[in-house]
Amino acid sequence: MNEKLYIKNFENNVKKTIIQFSLLSKKDIVLVAVSGGKDSTTVLYILKKLGYNIEAITINALIGSYSKNNLENIQLFCKEHNIKLHVISFKKEFGYSLCNIKSILQSKGIKLKSCALCGVLKRYLLNKYTRKLKATKLVTGHNLDDVAQSILMNFLRNQLELSSRIGPITGLMKDKKFVMRVKPLYLISEKDIEQYSKIHNFPIKYERCPCASDAYRNTVRKLLNEYEDRYSGTKSKIVMWYLKNLDKIKKYYLTEDKINYCNNCGEPSKRDVCMACLIIKKIK
Repeated sequence: MNEKLYIKNFENNVKKTIIQFSLLSKKDIVLVAVSGGKDSTTVLYILKKLGYNIEAITINALIGSYSKNNLENIQLFCKEHNIKLHVISFKKEFGYSLCNIKSILQSKGIKLKSCALCGVLKRYLLNKYTRKLKATKLVTGHNLDDVAQSILMNFLRNQLELSSRIGPITGLMKDKKFVMRVKPLYLISEKDIEQYSKIHNFPIKYERCPCASDAYRNTVRKLLNEYEDRYSGTKSKIVMWYLKNLDKIKKYYLTEDKINYCNNCGEPSKRDVCMACLIIKKIK
């Protein structure tokens, strides 16, 4: 397949995903969460090309040269494509980098893996600032591989409730303090995204976060990649099964009739105090 046809097919598949799951409209004020990696850069580029009203937001966790290079790349990309970029820093928000936060917690006997810690704090900041910037939708770069991995991880860990929240539109319940998070690359494979980004020569360093070396996801990713090599379509079939049963899964786990709010920061939370505030309190 020649490059022009590949690009056309790729972009049409993204359009179909947006339409199939009613993810976005031209009336939306769209904020795209970007990291400087291939997935978020690709979805940012395509949404700009499709004429959506977009701005970008990046959370800088200050992970040495990895974060520095990614920030420089996304700043360059946004400047070249005339996209407004909002940079939120762990240092400014919490007083420390991700690595410092992890070290402080470990010194107090609290052992959280970097990915879990980073995920809690980034989600907290993204929801807070997306609402502050008055966006109606937050776009993330999650792809088909990510979703298949999450489904299998939740099954293997007996955490099926988490799978009720990882649809093309994230979450179970709507609330004025939750900005809807959507995933236009939901049905697009990581391999195809990488090829698309390389065709366009996006400023990207193709490497995984150094803090994620001990992540459980790495094991599941390797397992699924091996199955995909032997049995083509494995990842897609996992995601298709999930989508077929998503309504049933959501109905089964939707037991709460309202969303609670953190007593400290006022953000949505299942507990009296949200996980982000519990972490922040421990490092102060």
